Amino acid sequence: MPEIDAITVIPLETPTLGDRSYLVHDGELAFVVDPQRDIDRVLALLDGQSLRLTQVFESHIHNDYVTGGLALARRTGAAYLVNAEDEVSFERTPVRDTEVLQIGPRMRVTAVATPGHTLTHLSYVLTDAGTGEPMAVFSGGSLLYGATGRPDLLGPRHTGKLVRAQHASARKLARMLPDAAEVFPTHGFGSFCSATQSEAAKSTIGREKAANPVLTRDEEAYVRELLAGLNAYPAYYAHMAPANSAGPSEPDLSAPGRADPAEVRRRIEAGEWAVDLRDRTVFAAGHVPGSLNFGLDGSFATYLGWLIEWGTPLTLLGETPADIARAQRELVRIGIDRPAAAATGKPGDWVAGTGWELASFATASFADLVQARHHRAVTVLDVRRTDEFGASRIQDAVNVPLHELPARLDEVPAGEVWVHCAAGYRASIAASFLLAAGRRPVAIDDAFGNARQAGLPVMAGDAALTT
Repeated sequence: MPEIDAITVIPLETPTLGDRSYLVHDGELAFVVDPQRDIDRVLALLDGQSLRLTQVFESHIHNDYVTGGLALARRTGAAYLVNAEDEVSFERTPVRDTEVLQIGPRMRVTAVATPGHTLTHLSYVLTDAGTGEPMAVFSGGSLLYGATGRPDLLGPRHTGKLVRAQHASARKLARMLPDAAEVFPTHGFGSFCSATQSEAAKSTIGREKAANPVLTRDEEAYVRELLAGLNAYPAYYAHMAPANSAGPSEPDLSAPGRADPAEVRRRIEAGEWAVDLRDRTVFAAGHVPGSLNFGLDGSFATYLGWLIEWGTPLTLLGETPADIARAQRELVRIGIDRPAAAATGKPGDWVAGTGWELASFATASFADLVQARHHRAVTVLDVRRTDEFGASRIQDAVNVPLHELPARLDEVPAGEVWVHCAAGYRASIAASFLLAAGRRPVAIDDAFGNARQAGLPVMAGDAALTT
């Protein structure tokens, strides 16, 4: 919990989406920057520390999650500050570039136009009103740790303009702030809103000046390198900005209705999704036929939201009510508000009396794949993104990125399919889709770095890597 001269900044982590929100206070008054949809986390902090929330700031109309800003402002009576240039369908307090807000005797916040991630992006500079010294910047999707927010989420028509604006905005912040000023970005902790990823957990303007490509490369080099490195981003992003512009309500996190085994079967047979929340090992060993594996131990909401056809009814299958509640919390953050139903217990409980037997598929290592290829013809299916596949791949592997697999199942060669990703999580999702489609998958639950060590022919670009 960073403390800057009696002003405290509390990050609220959402690691499954790769984002942070921030609660900032002086012991009595508080403001929040870029809150996630599940605002109960913020309300608990406010109540626990007897703080009064006066402002909620949005750095931009978000593309990777549904905001809790409007709901939080309405619950607390705080002002909801959104860029005056953003077209929204709700009452807000419009804020503009250079506008200064005094929050109690100690905190002063200045809005700074930093377009690049979006056309109307704002950063917020926190100044100690007593000393007049800028202490921190809440940089949203502008200046990140070792990176910047990606400039392509508004479509190709704007990308060229935004990438150059991003370079200018980051340098604007670097010029106007002292090296000691802390940087608190919203994105960059695994979010696909970040152009690249960094392992840093904290930073300052000075550190970014020394290491961030946007501040060390000239404009042309930065633009060229950033655009070359952009990869696919989740399909559900298309729904986030419209939802945020419309003004999202507070989510309903009450338990969904209970589905008995007959209802689970009926929903699957109707083409709805039944999502098994258990980890990939136990899912592979036995699960409801036709169910899909999006384990809570990975980027659950990101991949589910990426693959699902928006609006498809969703039944959650989890071992405990706590698993269902955790999944609901993840889903409301991306605008999937109410599961159609849920069931808890063991997979045997979910098929009891239906006439269905549990389905399963084999799991293996890359060393097992070497042995299999000695004895029979198998297809190696790589479900990593195309940029990952292009960087390093198993010779003769077929690449269908996971987010494209449901629409491209007919492109997977017939027969036994050994499916892999980088570590196993995406491979299990893919295997569940393949099995539901009547295919014969083997899920490789292994780190891709072990493929070459196991003796598989691994290619980097067009060149073979020797063992």
